[in-house]
Amino acid sequence: MAAGSTLSGPDIVETVRRRWMFRHPLVIRLAHWLNVVCLAILLMSGLQIFNAHPALYWGAASTFDKPFVAITDDQKDDGTPRGIVYVAGHTFDTTGVLGLSNLNGQPAGRAFPSWATLPAHQDLATGRRWHFLFAWAFVINGLIYLIYGLGTGQLRRRLIPDGDQMRGFGSSIREHLTLHFPEGEEAKRYNVLQKLTYLVVVAVLLPLMLLTGLSMSPGVNAVIPLPELFGGRQSARTVHFIVTNLLVLFVIVHVLLVLLSGVVNNMRSMITGWFVIERQKLSAGSGEVR
Repeated sequence: MAAGSTLSGPDIVETVRRRWMFRHPLVIRLAHWLNVVCLAILLMSGLQIFNAHPALYWGAASTFDKPFVAITDDQKDDGTPRGIVYVAGHTFDTTGVLGLSNLNGQPAGRAFPSWATLPAHQDLATGRRWHFLFAWAFVINGLIYLIYGLGTGQLRRRLIPDGDQMRGFGSSIREHLTLHFPEGEEAKRYNVLQKLTYLVVVAVLLPLMLLTGLSMSPGVNAVIPLPELFGGRQSARTVHFIVTNLLVLFVIVHVLLVLLSGVVNNMRSMITGWFVIERQKLSAGSGEVR
């Protein structure tokens, strides 16, 4: 389908052609939105679990006096409570955000605030139930996506950059930094930065998330010694937390780019599957300027 509109000027005519393409099959769209739900619940329930012991270590055991990262609260010299974060021996005041937040109008010592956790009140058992349930939902959804993607070739087209895209890697970085996004025929496929980022998420971060999560399960470890892959159970927990933050960063950048590159077009394509490509042609006299 195509639509055209013409704007007249003294010597220049601009023609805008809109071309519709079916970009996202139903399975891809369903997997995407299920991932949104799963990741949101996994993050919030994971923060609930972390709040039960808000510190991270390297190795097999918890060295309580020397955490790699810790979120807690203490008092200033004048007795005022404050939230603090320790990172590799450095201390940061995070009052009101991490370590100390308002709960019913009163300051409360809590690593992550109640609005960021599931459930909102401190309840480790319920947080674990939510986390484990949606972890398996996320894994099953991911397996369906992988099987479908491999069987249809969608995975190859969406994750592996073409040769010409790799050669234009530098140009793609400049375009993103200046917020210039692909147009015309080039908009029909993911750009090289998109593909490489999705590839890292699918092939590196998500498997790491799964393996480190299983490494913290005593039942799984009784059969498979997964913690040894990461240097101990506490190291696996720390890597799990780091990967979580990288995934959150990915989601934030992803959402920002969706908004900046055309929120209506992007959202329509992920809901209905249809994506619009706009091409412009400028004519001056008998010549054409593209």
